[in-house]
Amino acid sequence: MKISESGYYRWLRNQGKIGARQLLLVKIQGILSEHPDNKNYGVRRMQAALAQRGTHVSLRTVYRTMSEAGLIHRHRRPHGITKADTETQNRENLIKRNFSADKPLKKLLTDITEVQCADGKLYVSPILDCFNGEIVALEMRDNMKKELCIDTVRQLRQKDGRLEGTVLHSDRGCQYTSYAFRRELVTSGLIQSLSGTAHCHDNARMESFFATLKKEKLYQIPTYRMKREEVKTVIFRYIFGYYNTQRINSFNEGGLPPVVLRTSTEAAHHAA
Repeated sequence: MKISESGYYRWLRNQGKIGARQLLLVKIQGILSEHPDNKNYGVRRMQAALAQRGTHVSLRTVYRTMSEAGLIHRHRRPHGITKADTETQNRENLIKRNFSADKPLKKLLTDITEVQCADGKLYVSPILDCFNGEIVALEMRDNMKKELCIDTVRQLRQKDGRLEGTVLHSDRGCQYTSYAFRRELVTSGLIQSLSGTAHCHDNARMESFFATLKKEKLYQIPTYRMKREEVKTVIFRYIFGYYNTQRINSFNEGGLPPVVLRTSTEAAHHAA
């Protein structure tokens, strides 16, 4: 059989021992069991979660281990719903696809997405902080009128006060170019920034959040059989009970969840 005697006995001694790949799989399964929504972790996010727990392995090793265990997920892409308003074609795009910020509440993103429910569509309007990816305001309604977006901004002002000089970026949907919405921005001290017409990548980080929300939560439950109020509860719990506080965020250094990054930054600032 062209096998050396020493090689045979080495193989014999290793029978029944747990290999490194199996040990890694146990750790991966432990991370997945920590929260129901951790099952959505991809290879990079799982690598970051392992590193946070002291296990440093290559991306390829994580991929092979998850692939062999059937833990790699298929990607799905949501579709946008807002349309451009030609009256504001020349509005300046202030952030120019730079979705990073060195301080909290200095650069914000917003948009609307829709979810099909048993009693009609639910429209979701969040505001995302570019500093750490945290959702800092959220409104959900059965329509996508301008009042949905206005009340999202009001919720932010009620929570954080007047944000003088903060940039709020959105697409050119008629809700965001309406006089009432712009007046609300002035009241809140916010500076408006708008994407270019038909340039979905100008608000790519917001679109990425919607993709995450739908892929990791909404596509996995039959929302079309659920009432709007039920879906609202699911979305609220996912965002404020998991996404902001527990989920590995690959955009942040070390994969820190948004709230963890913000609180650690604030603590370091106070200490200094």
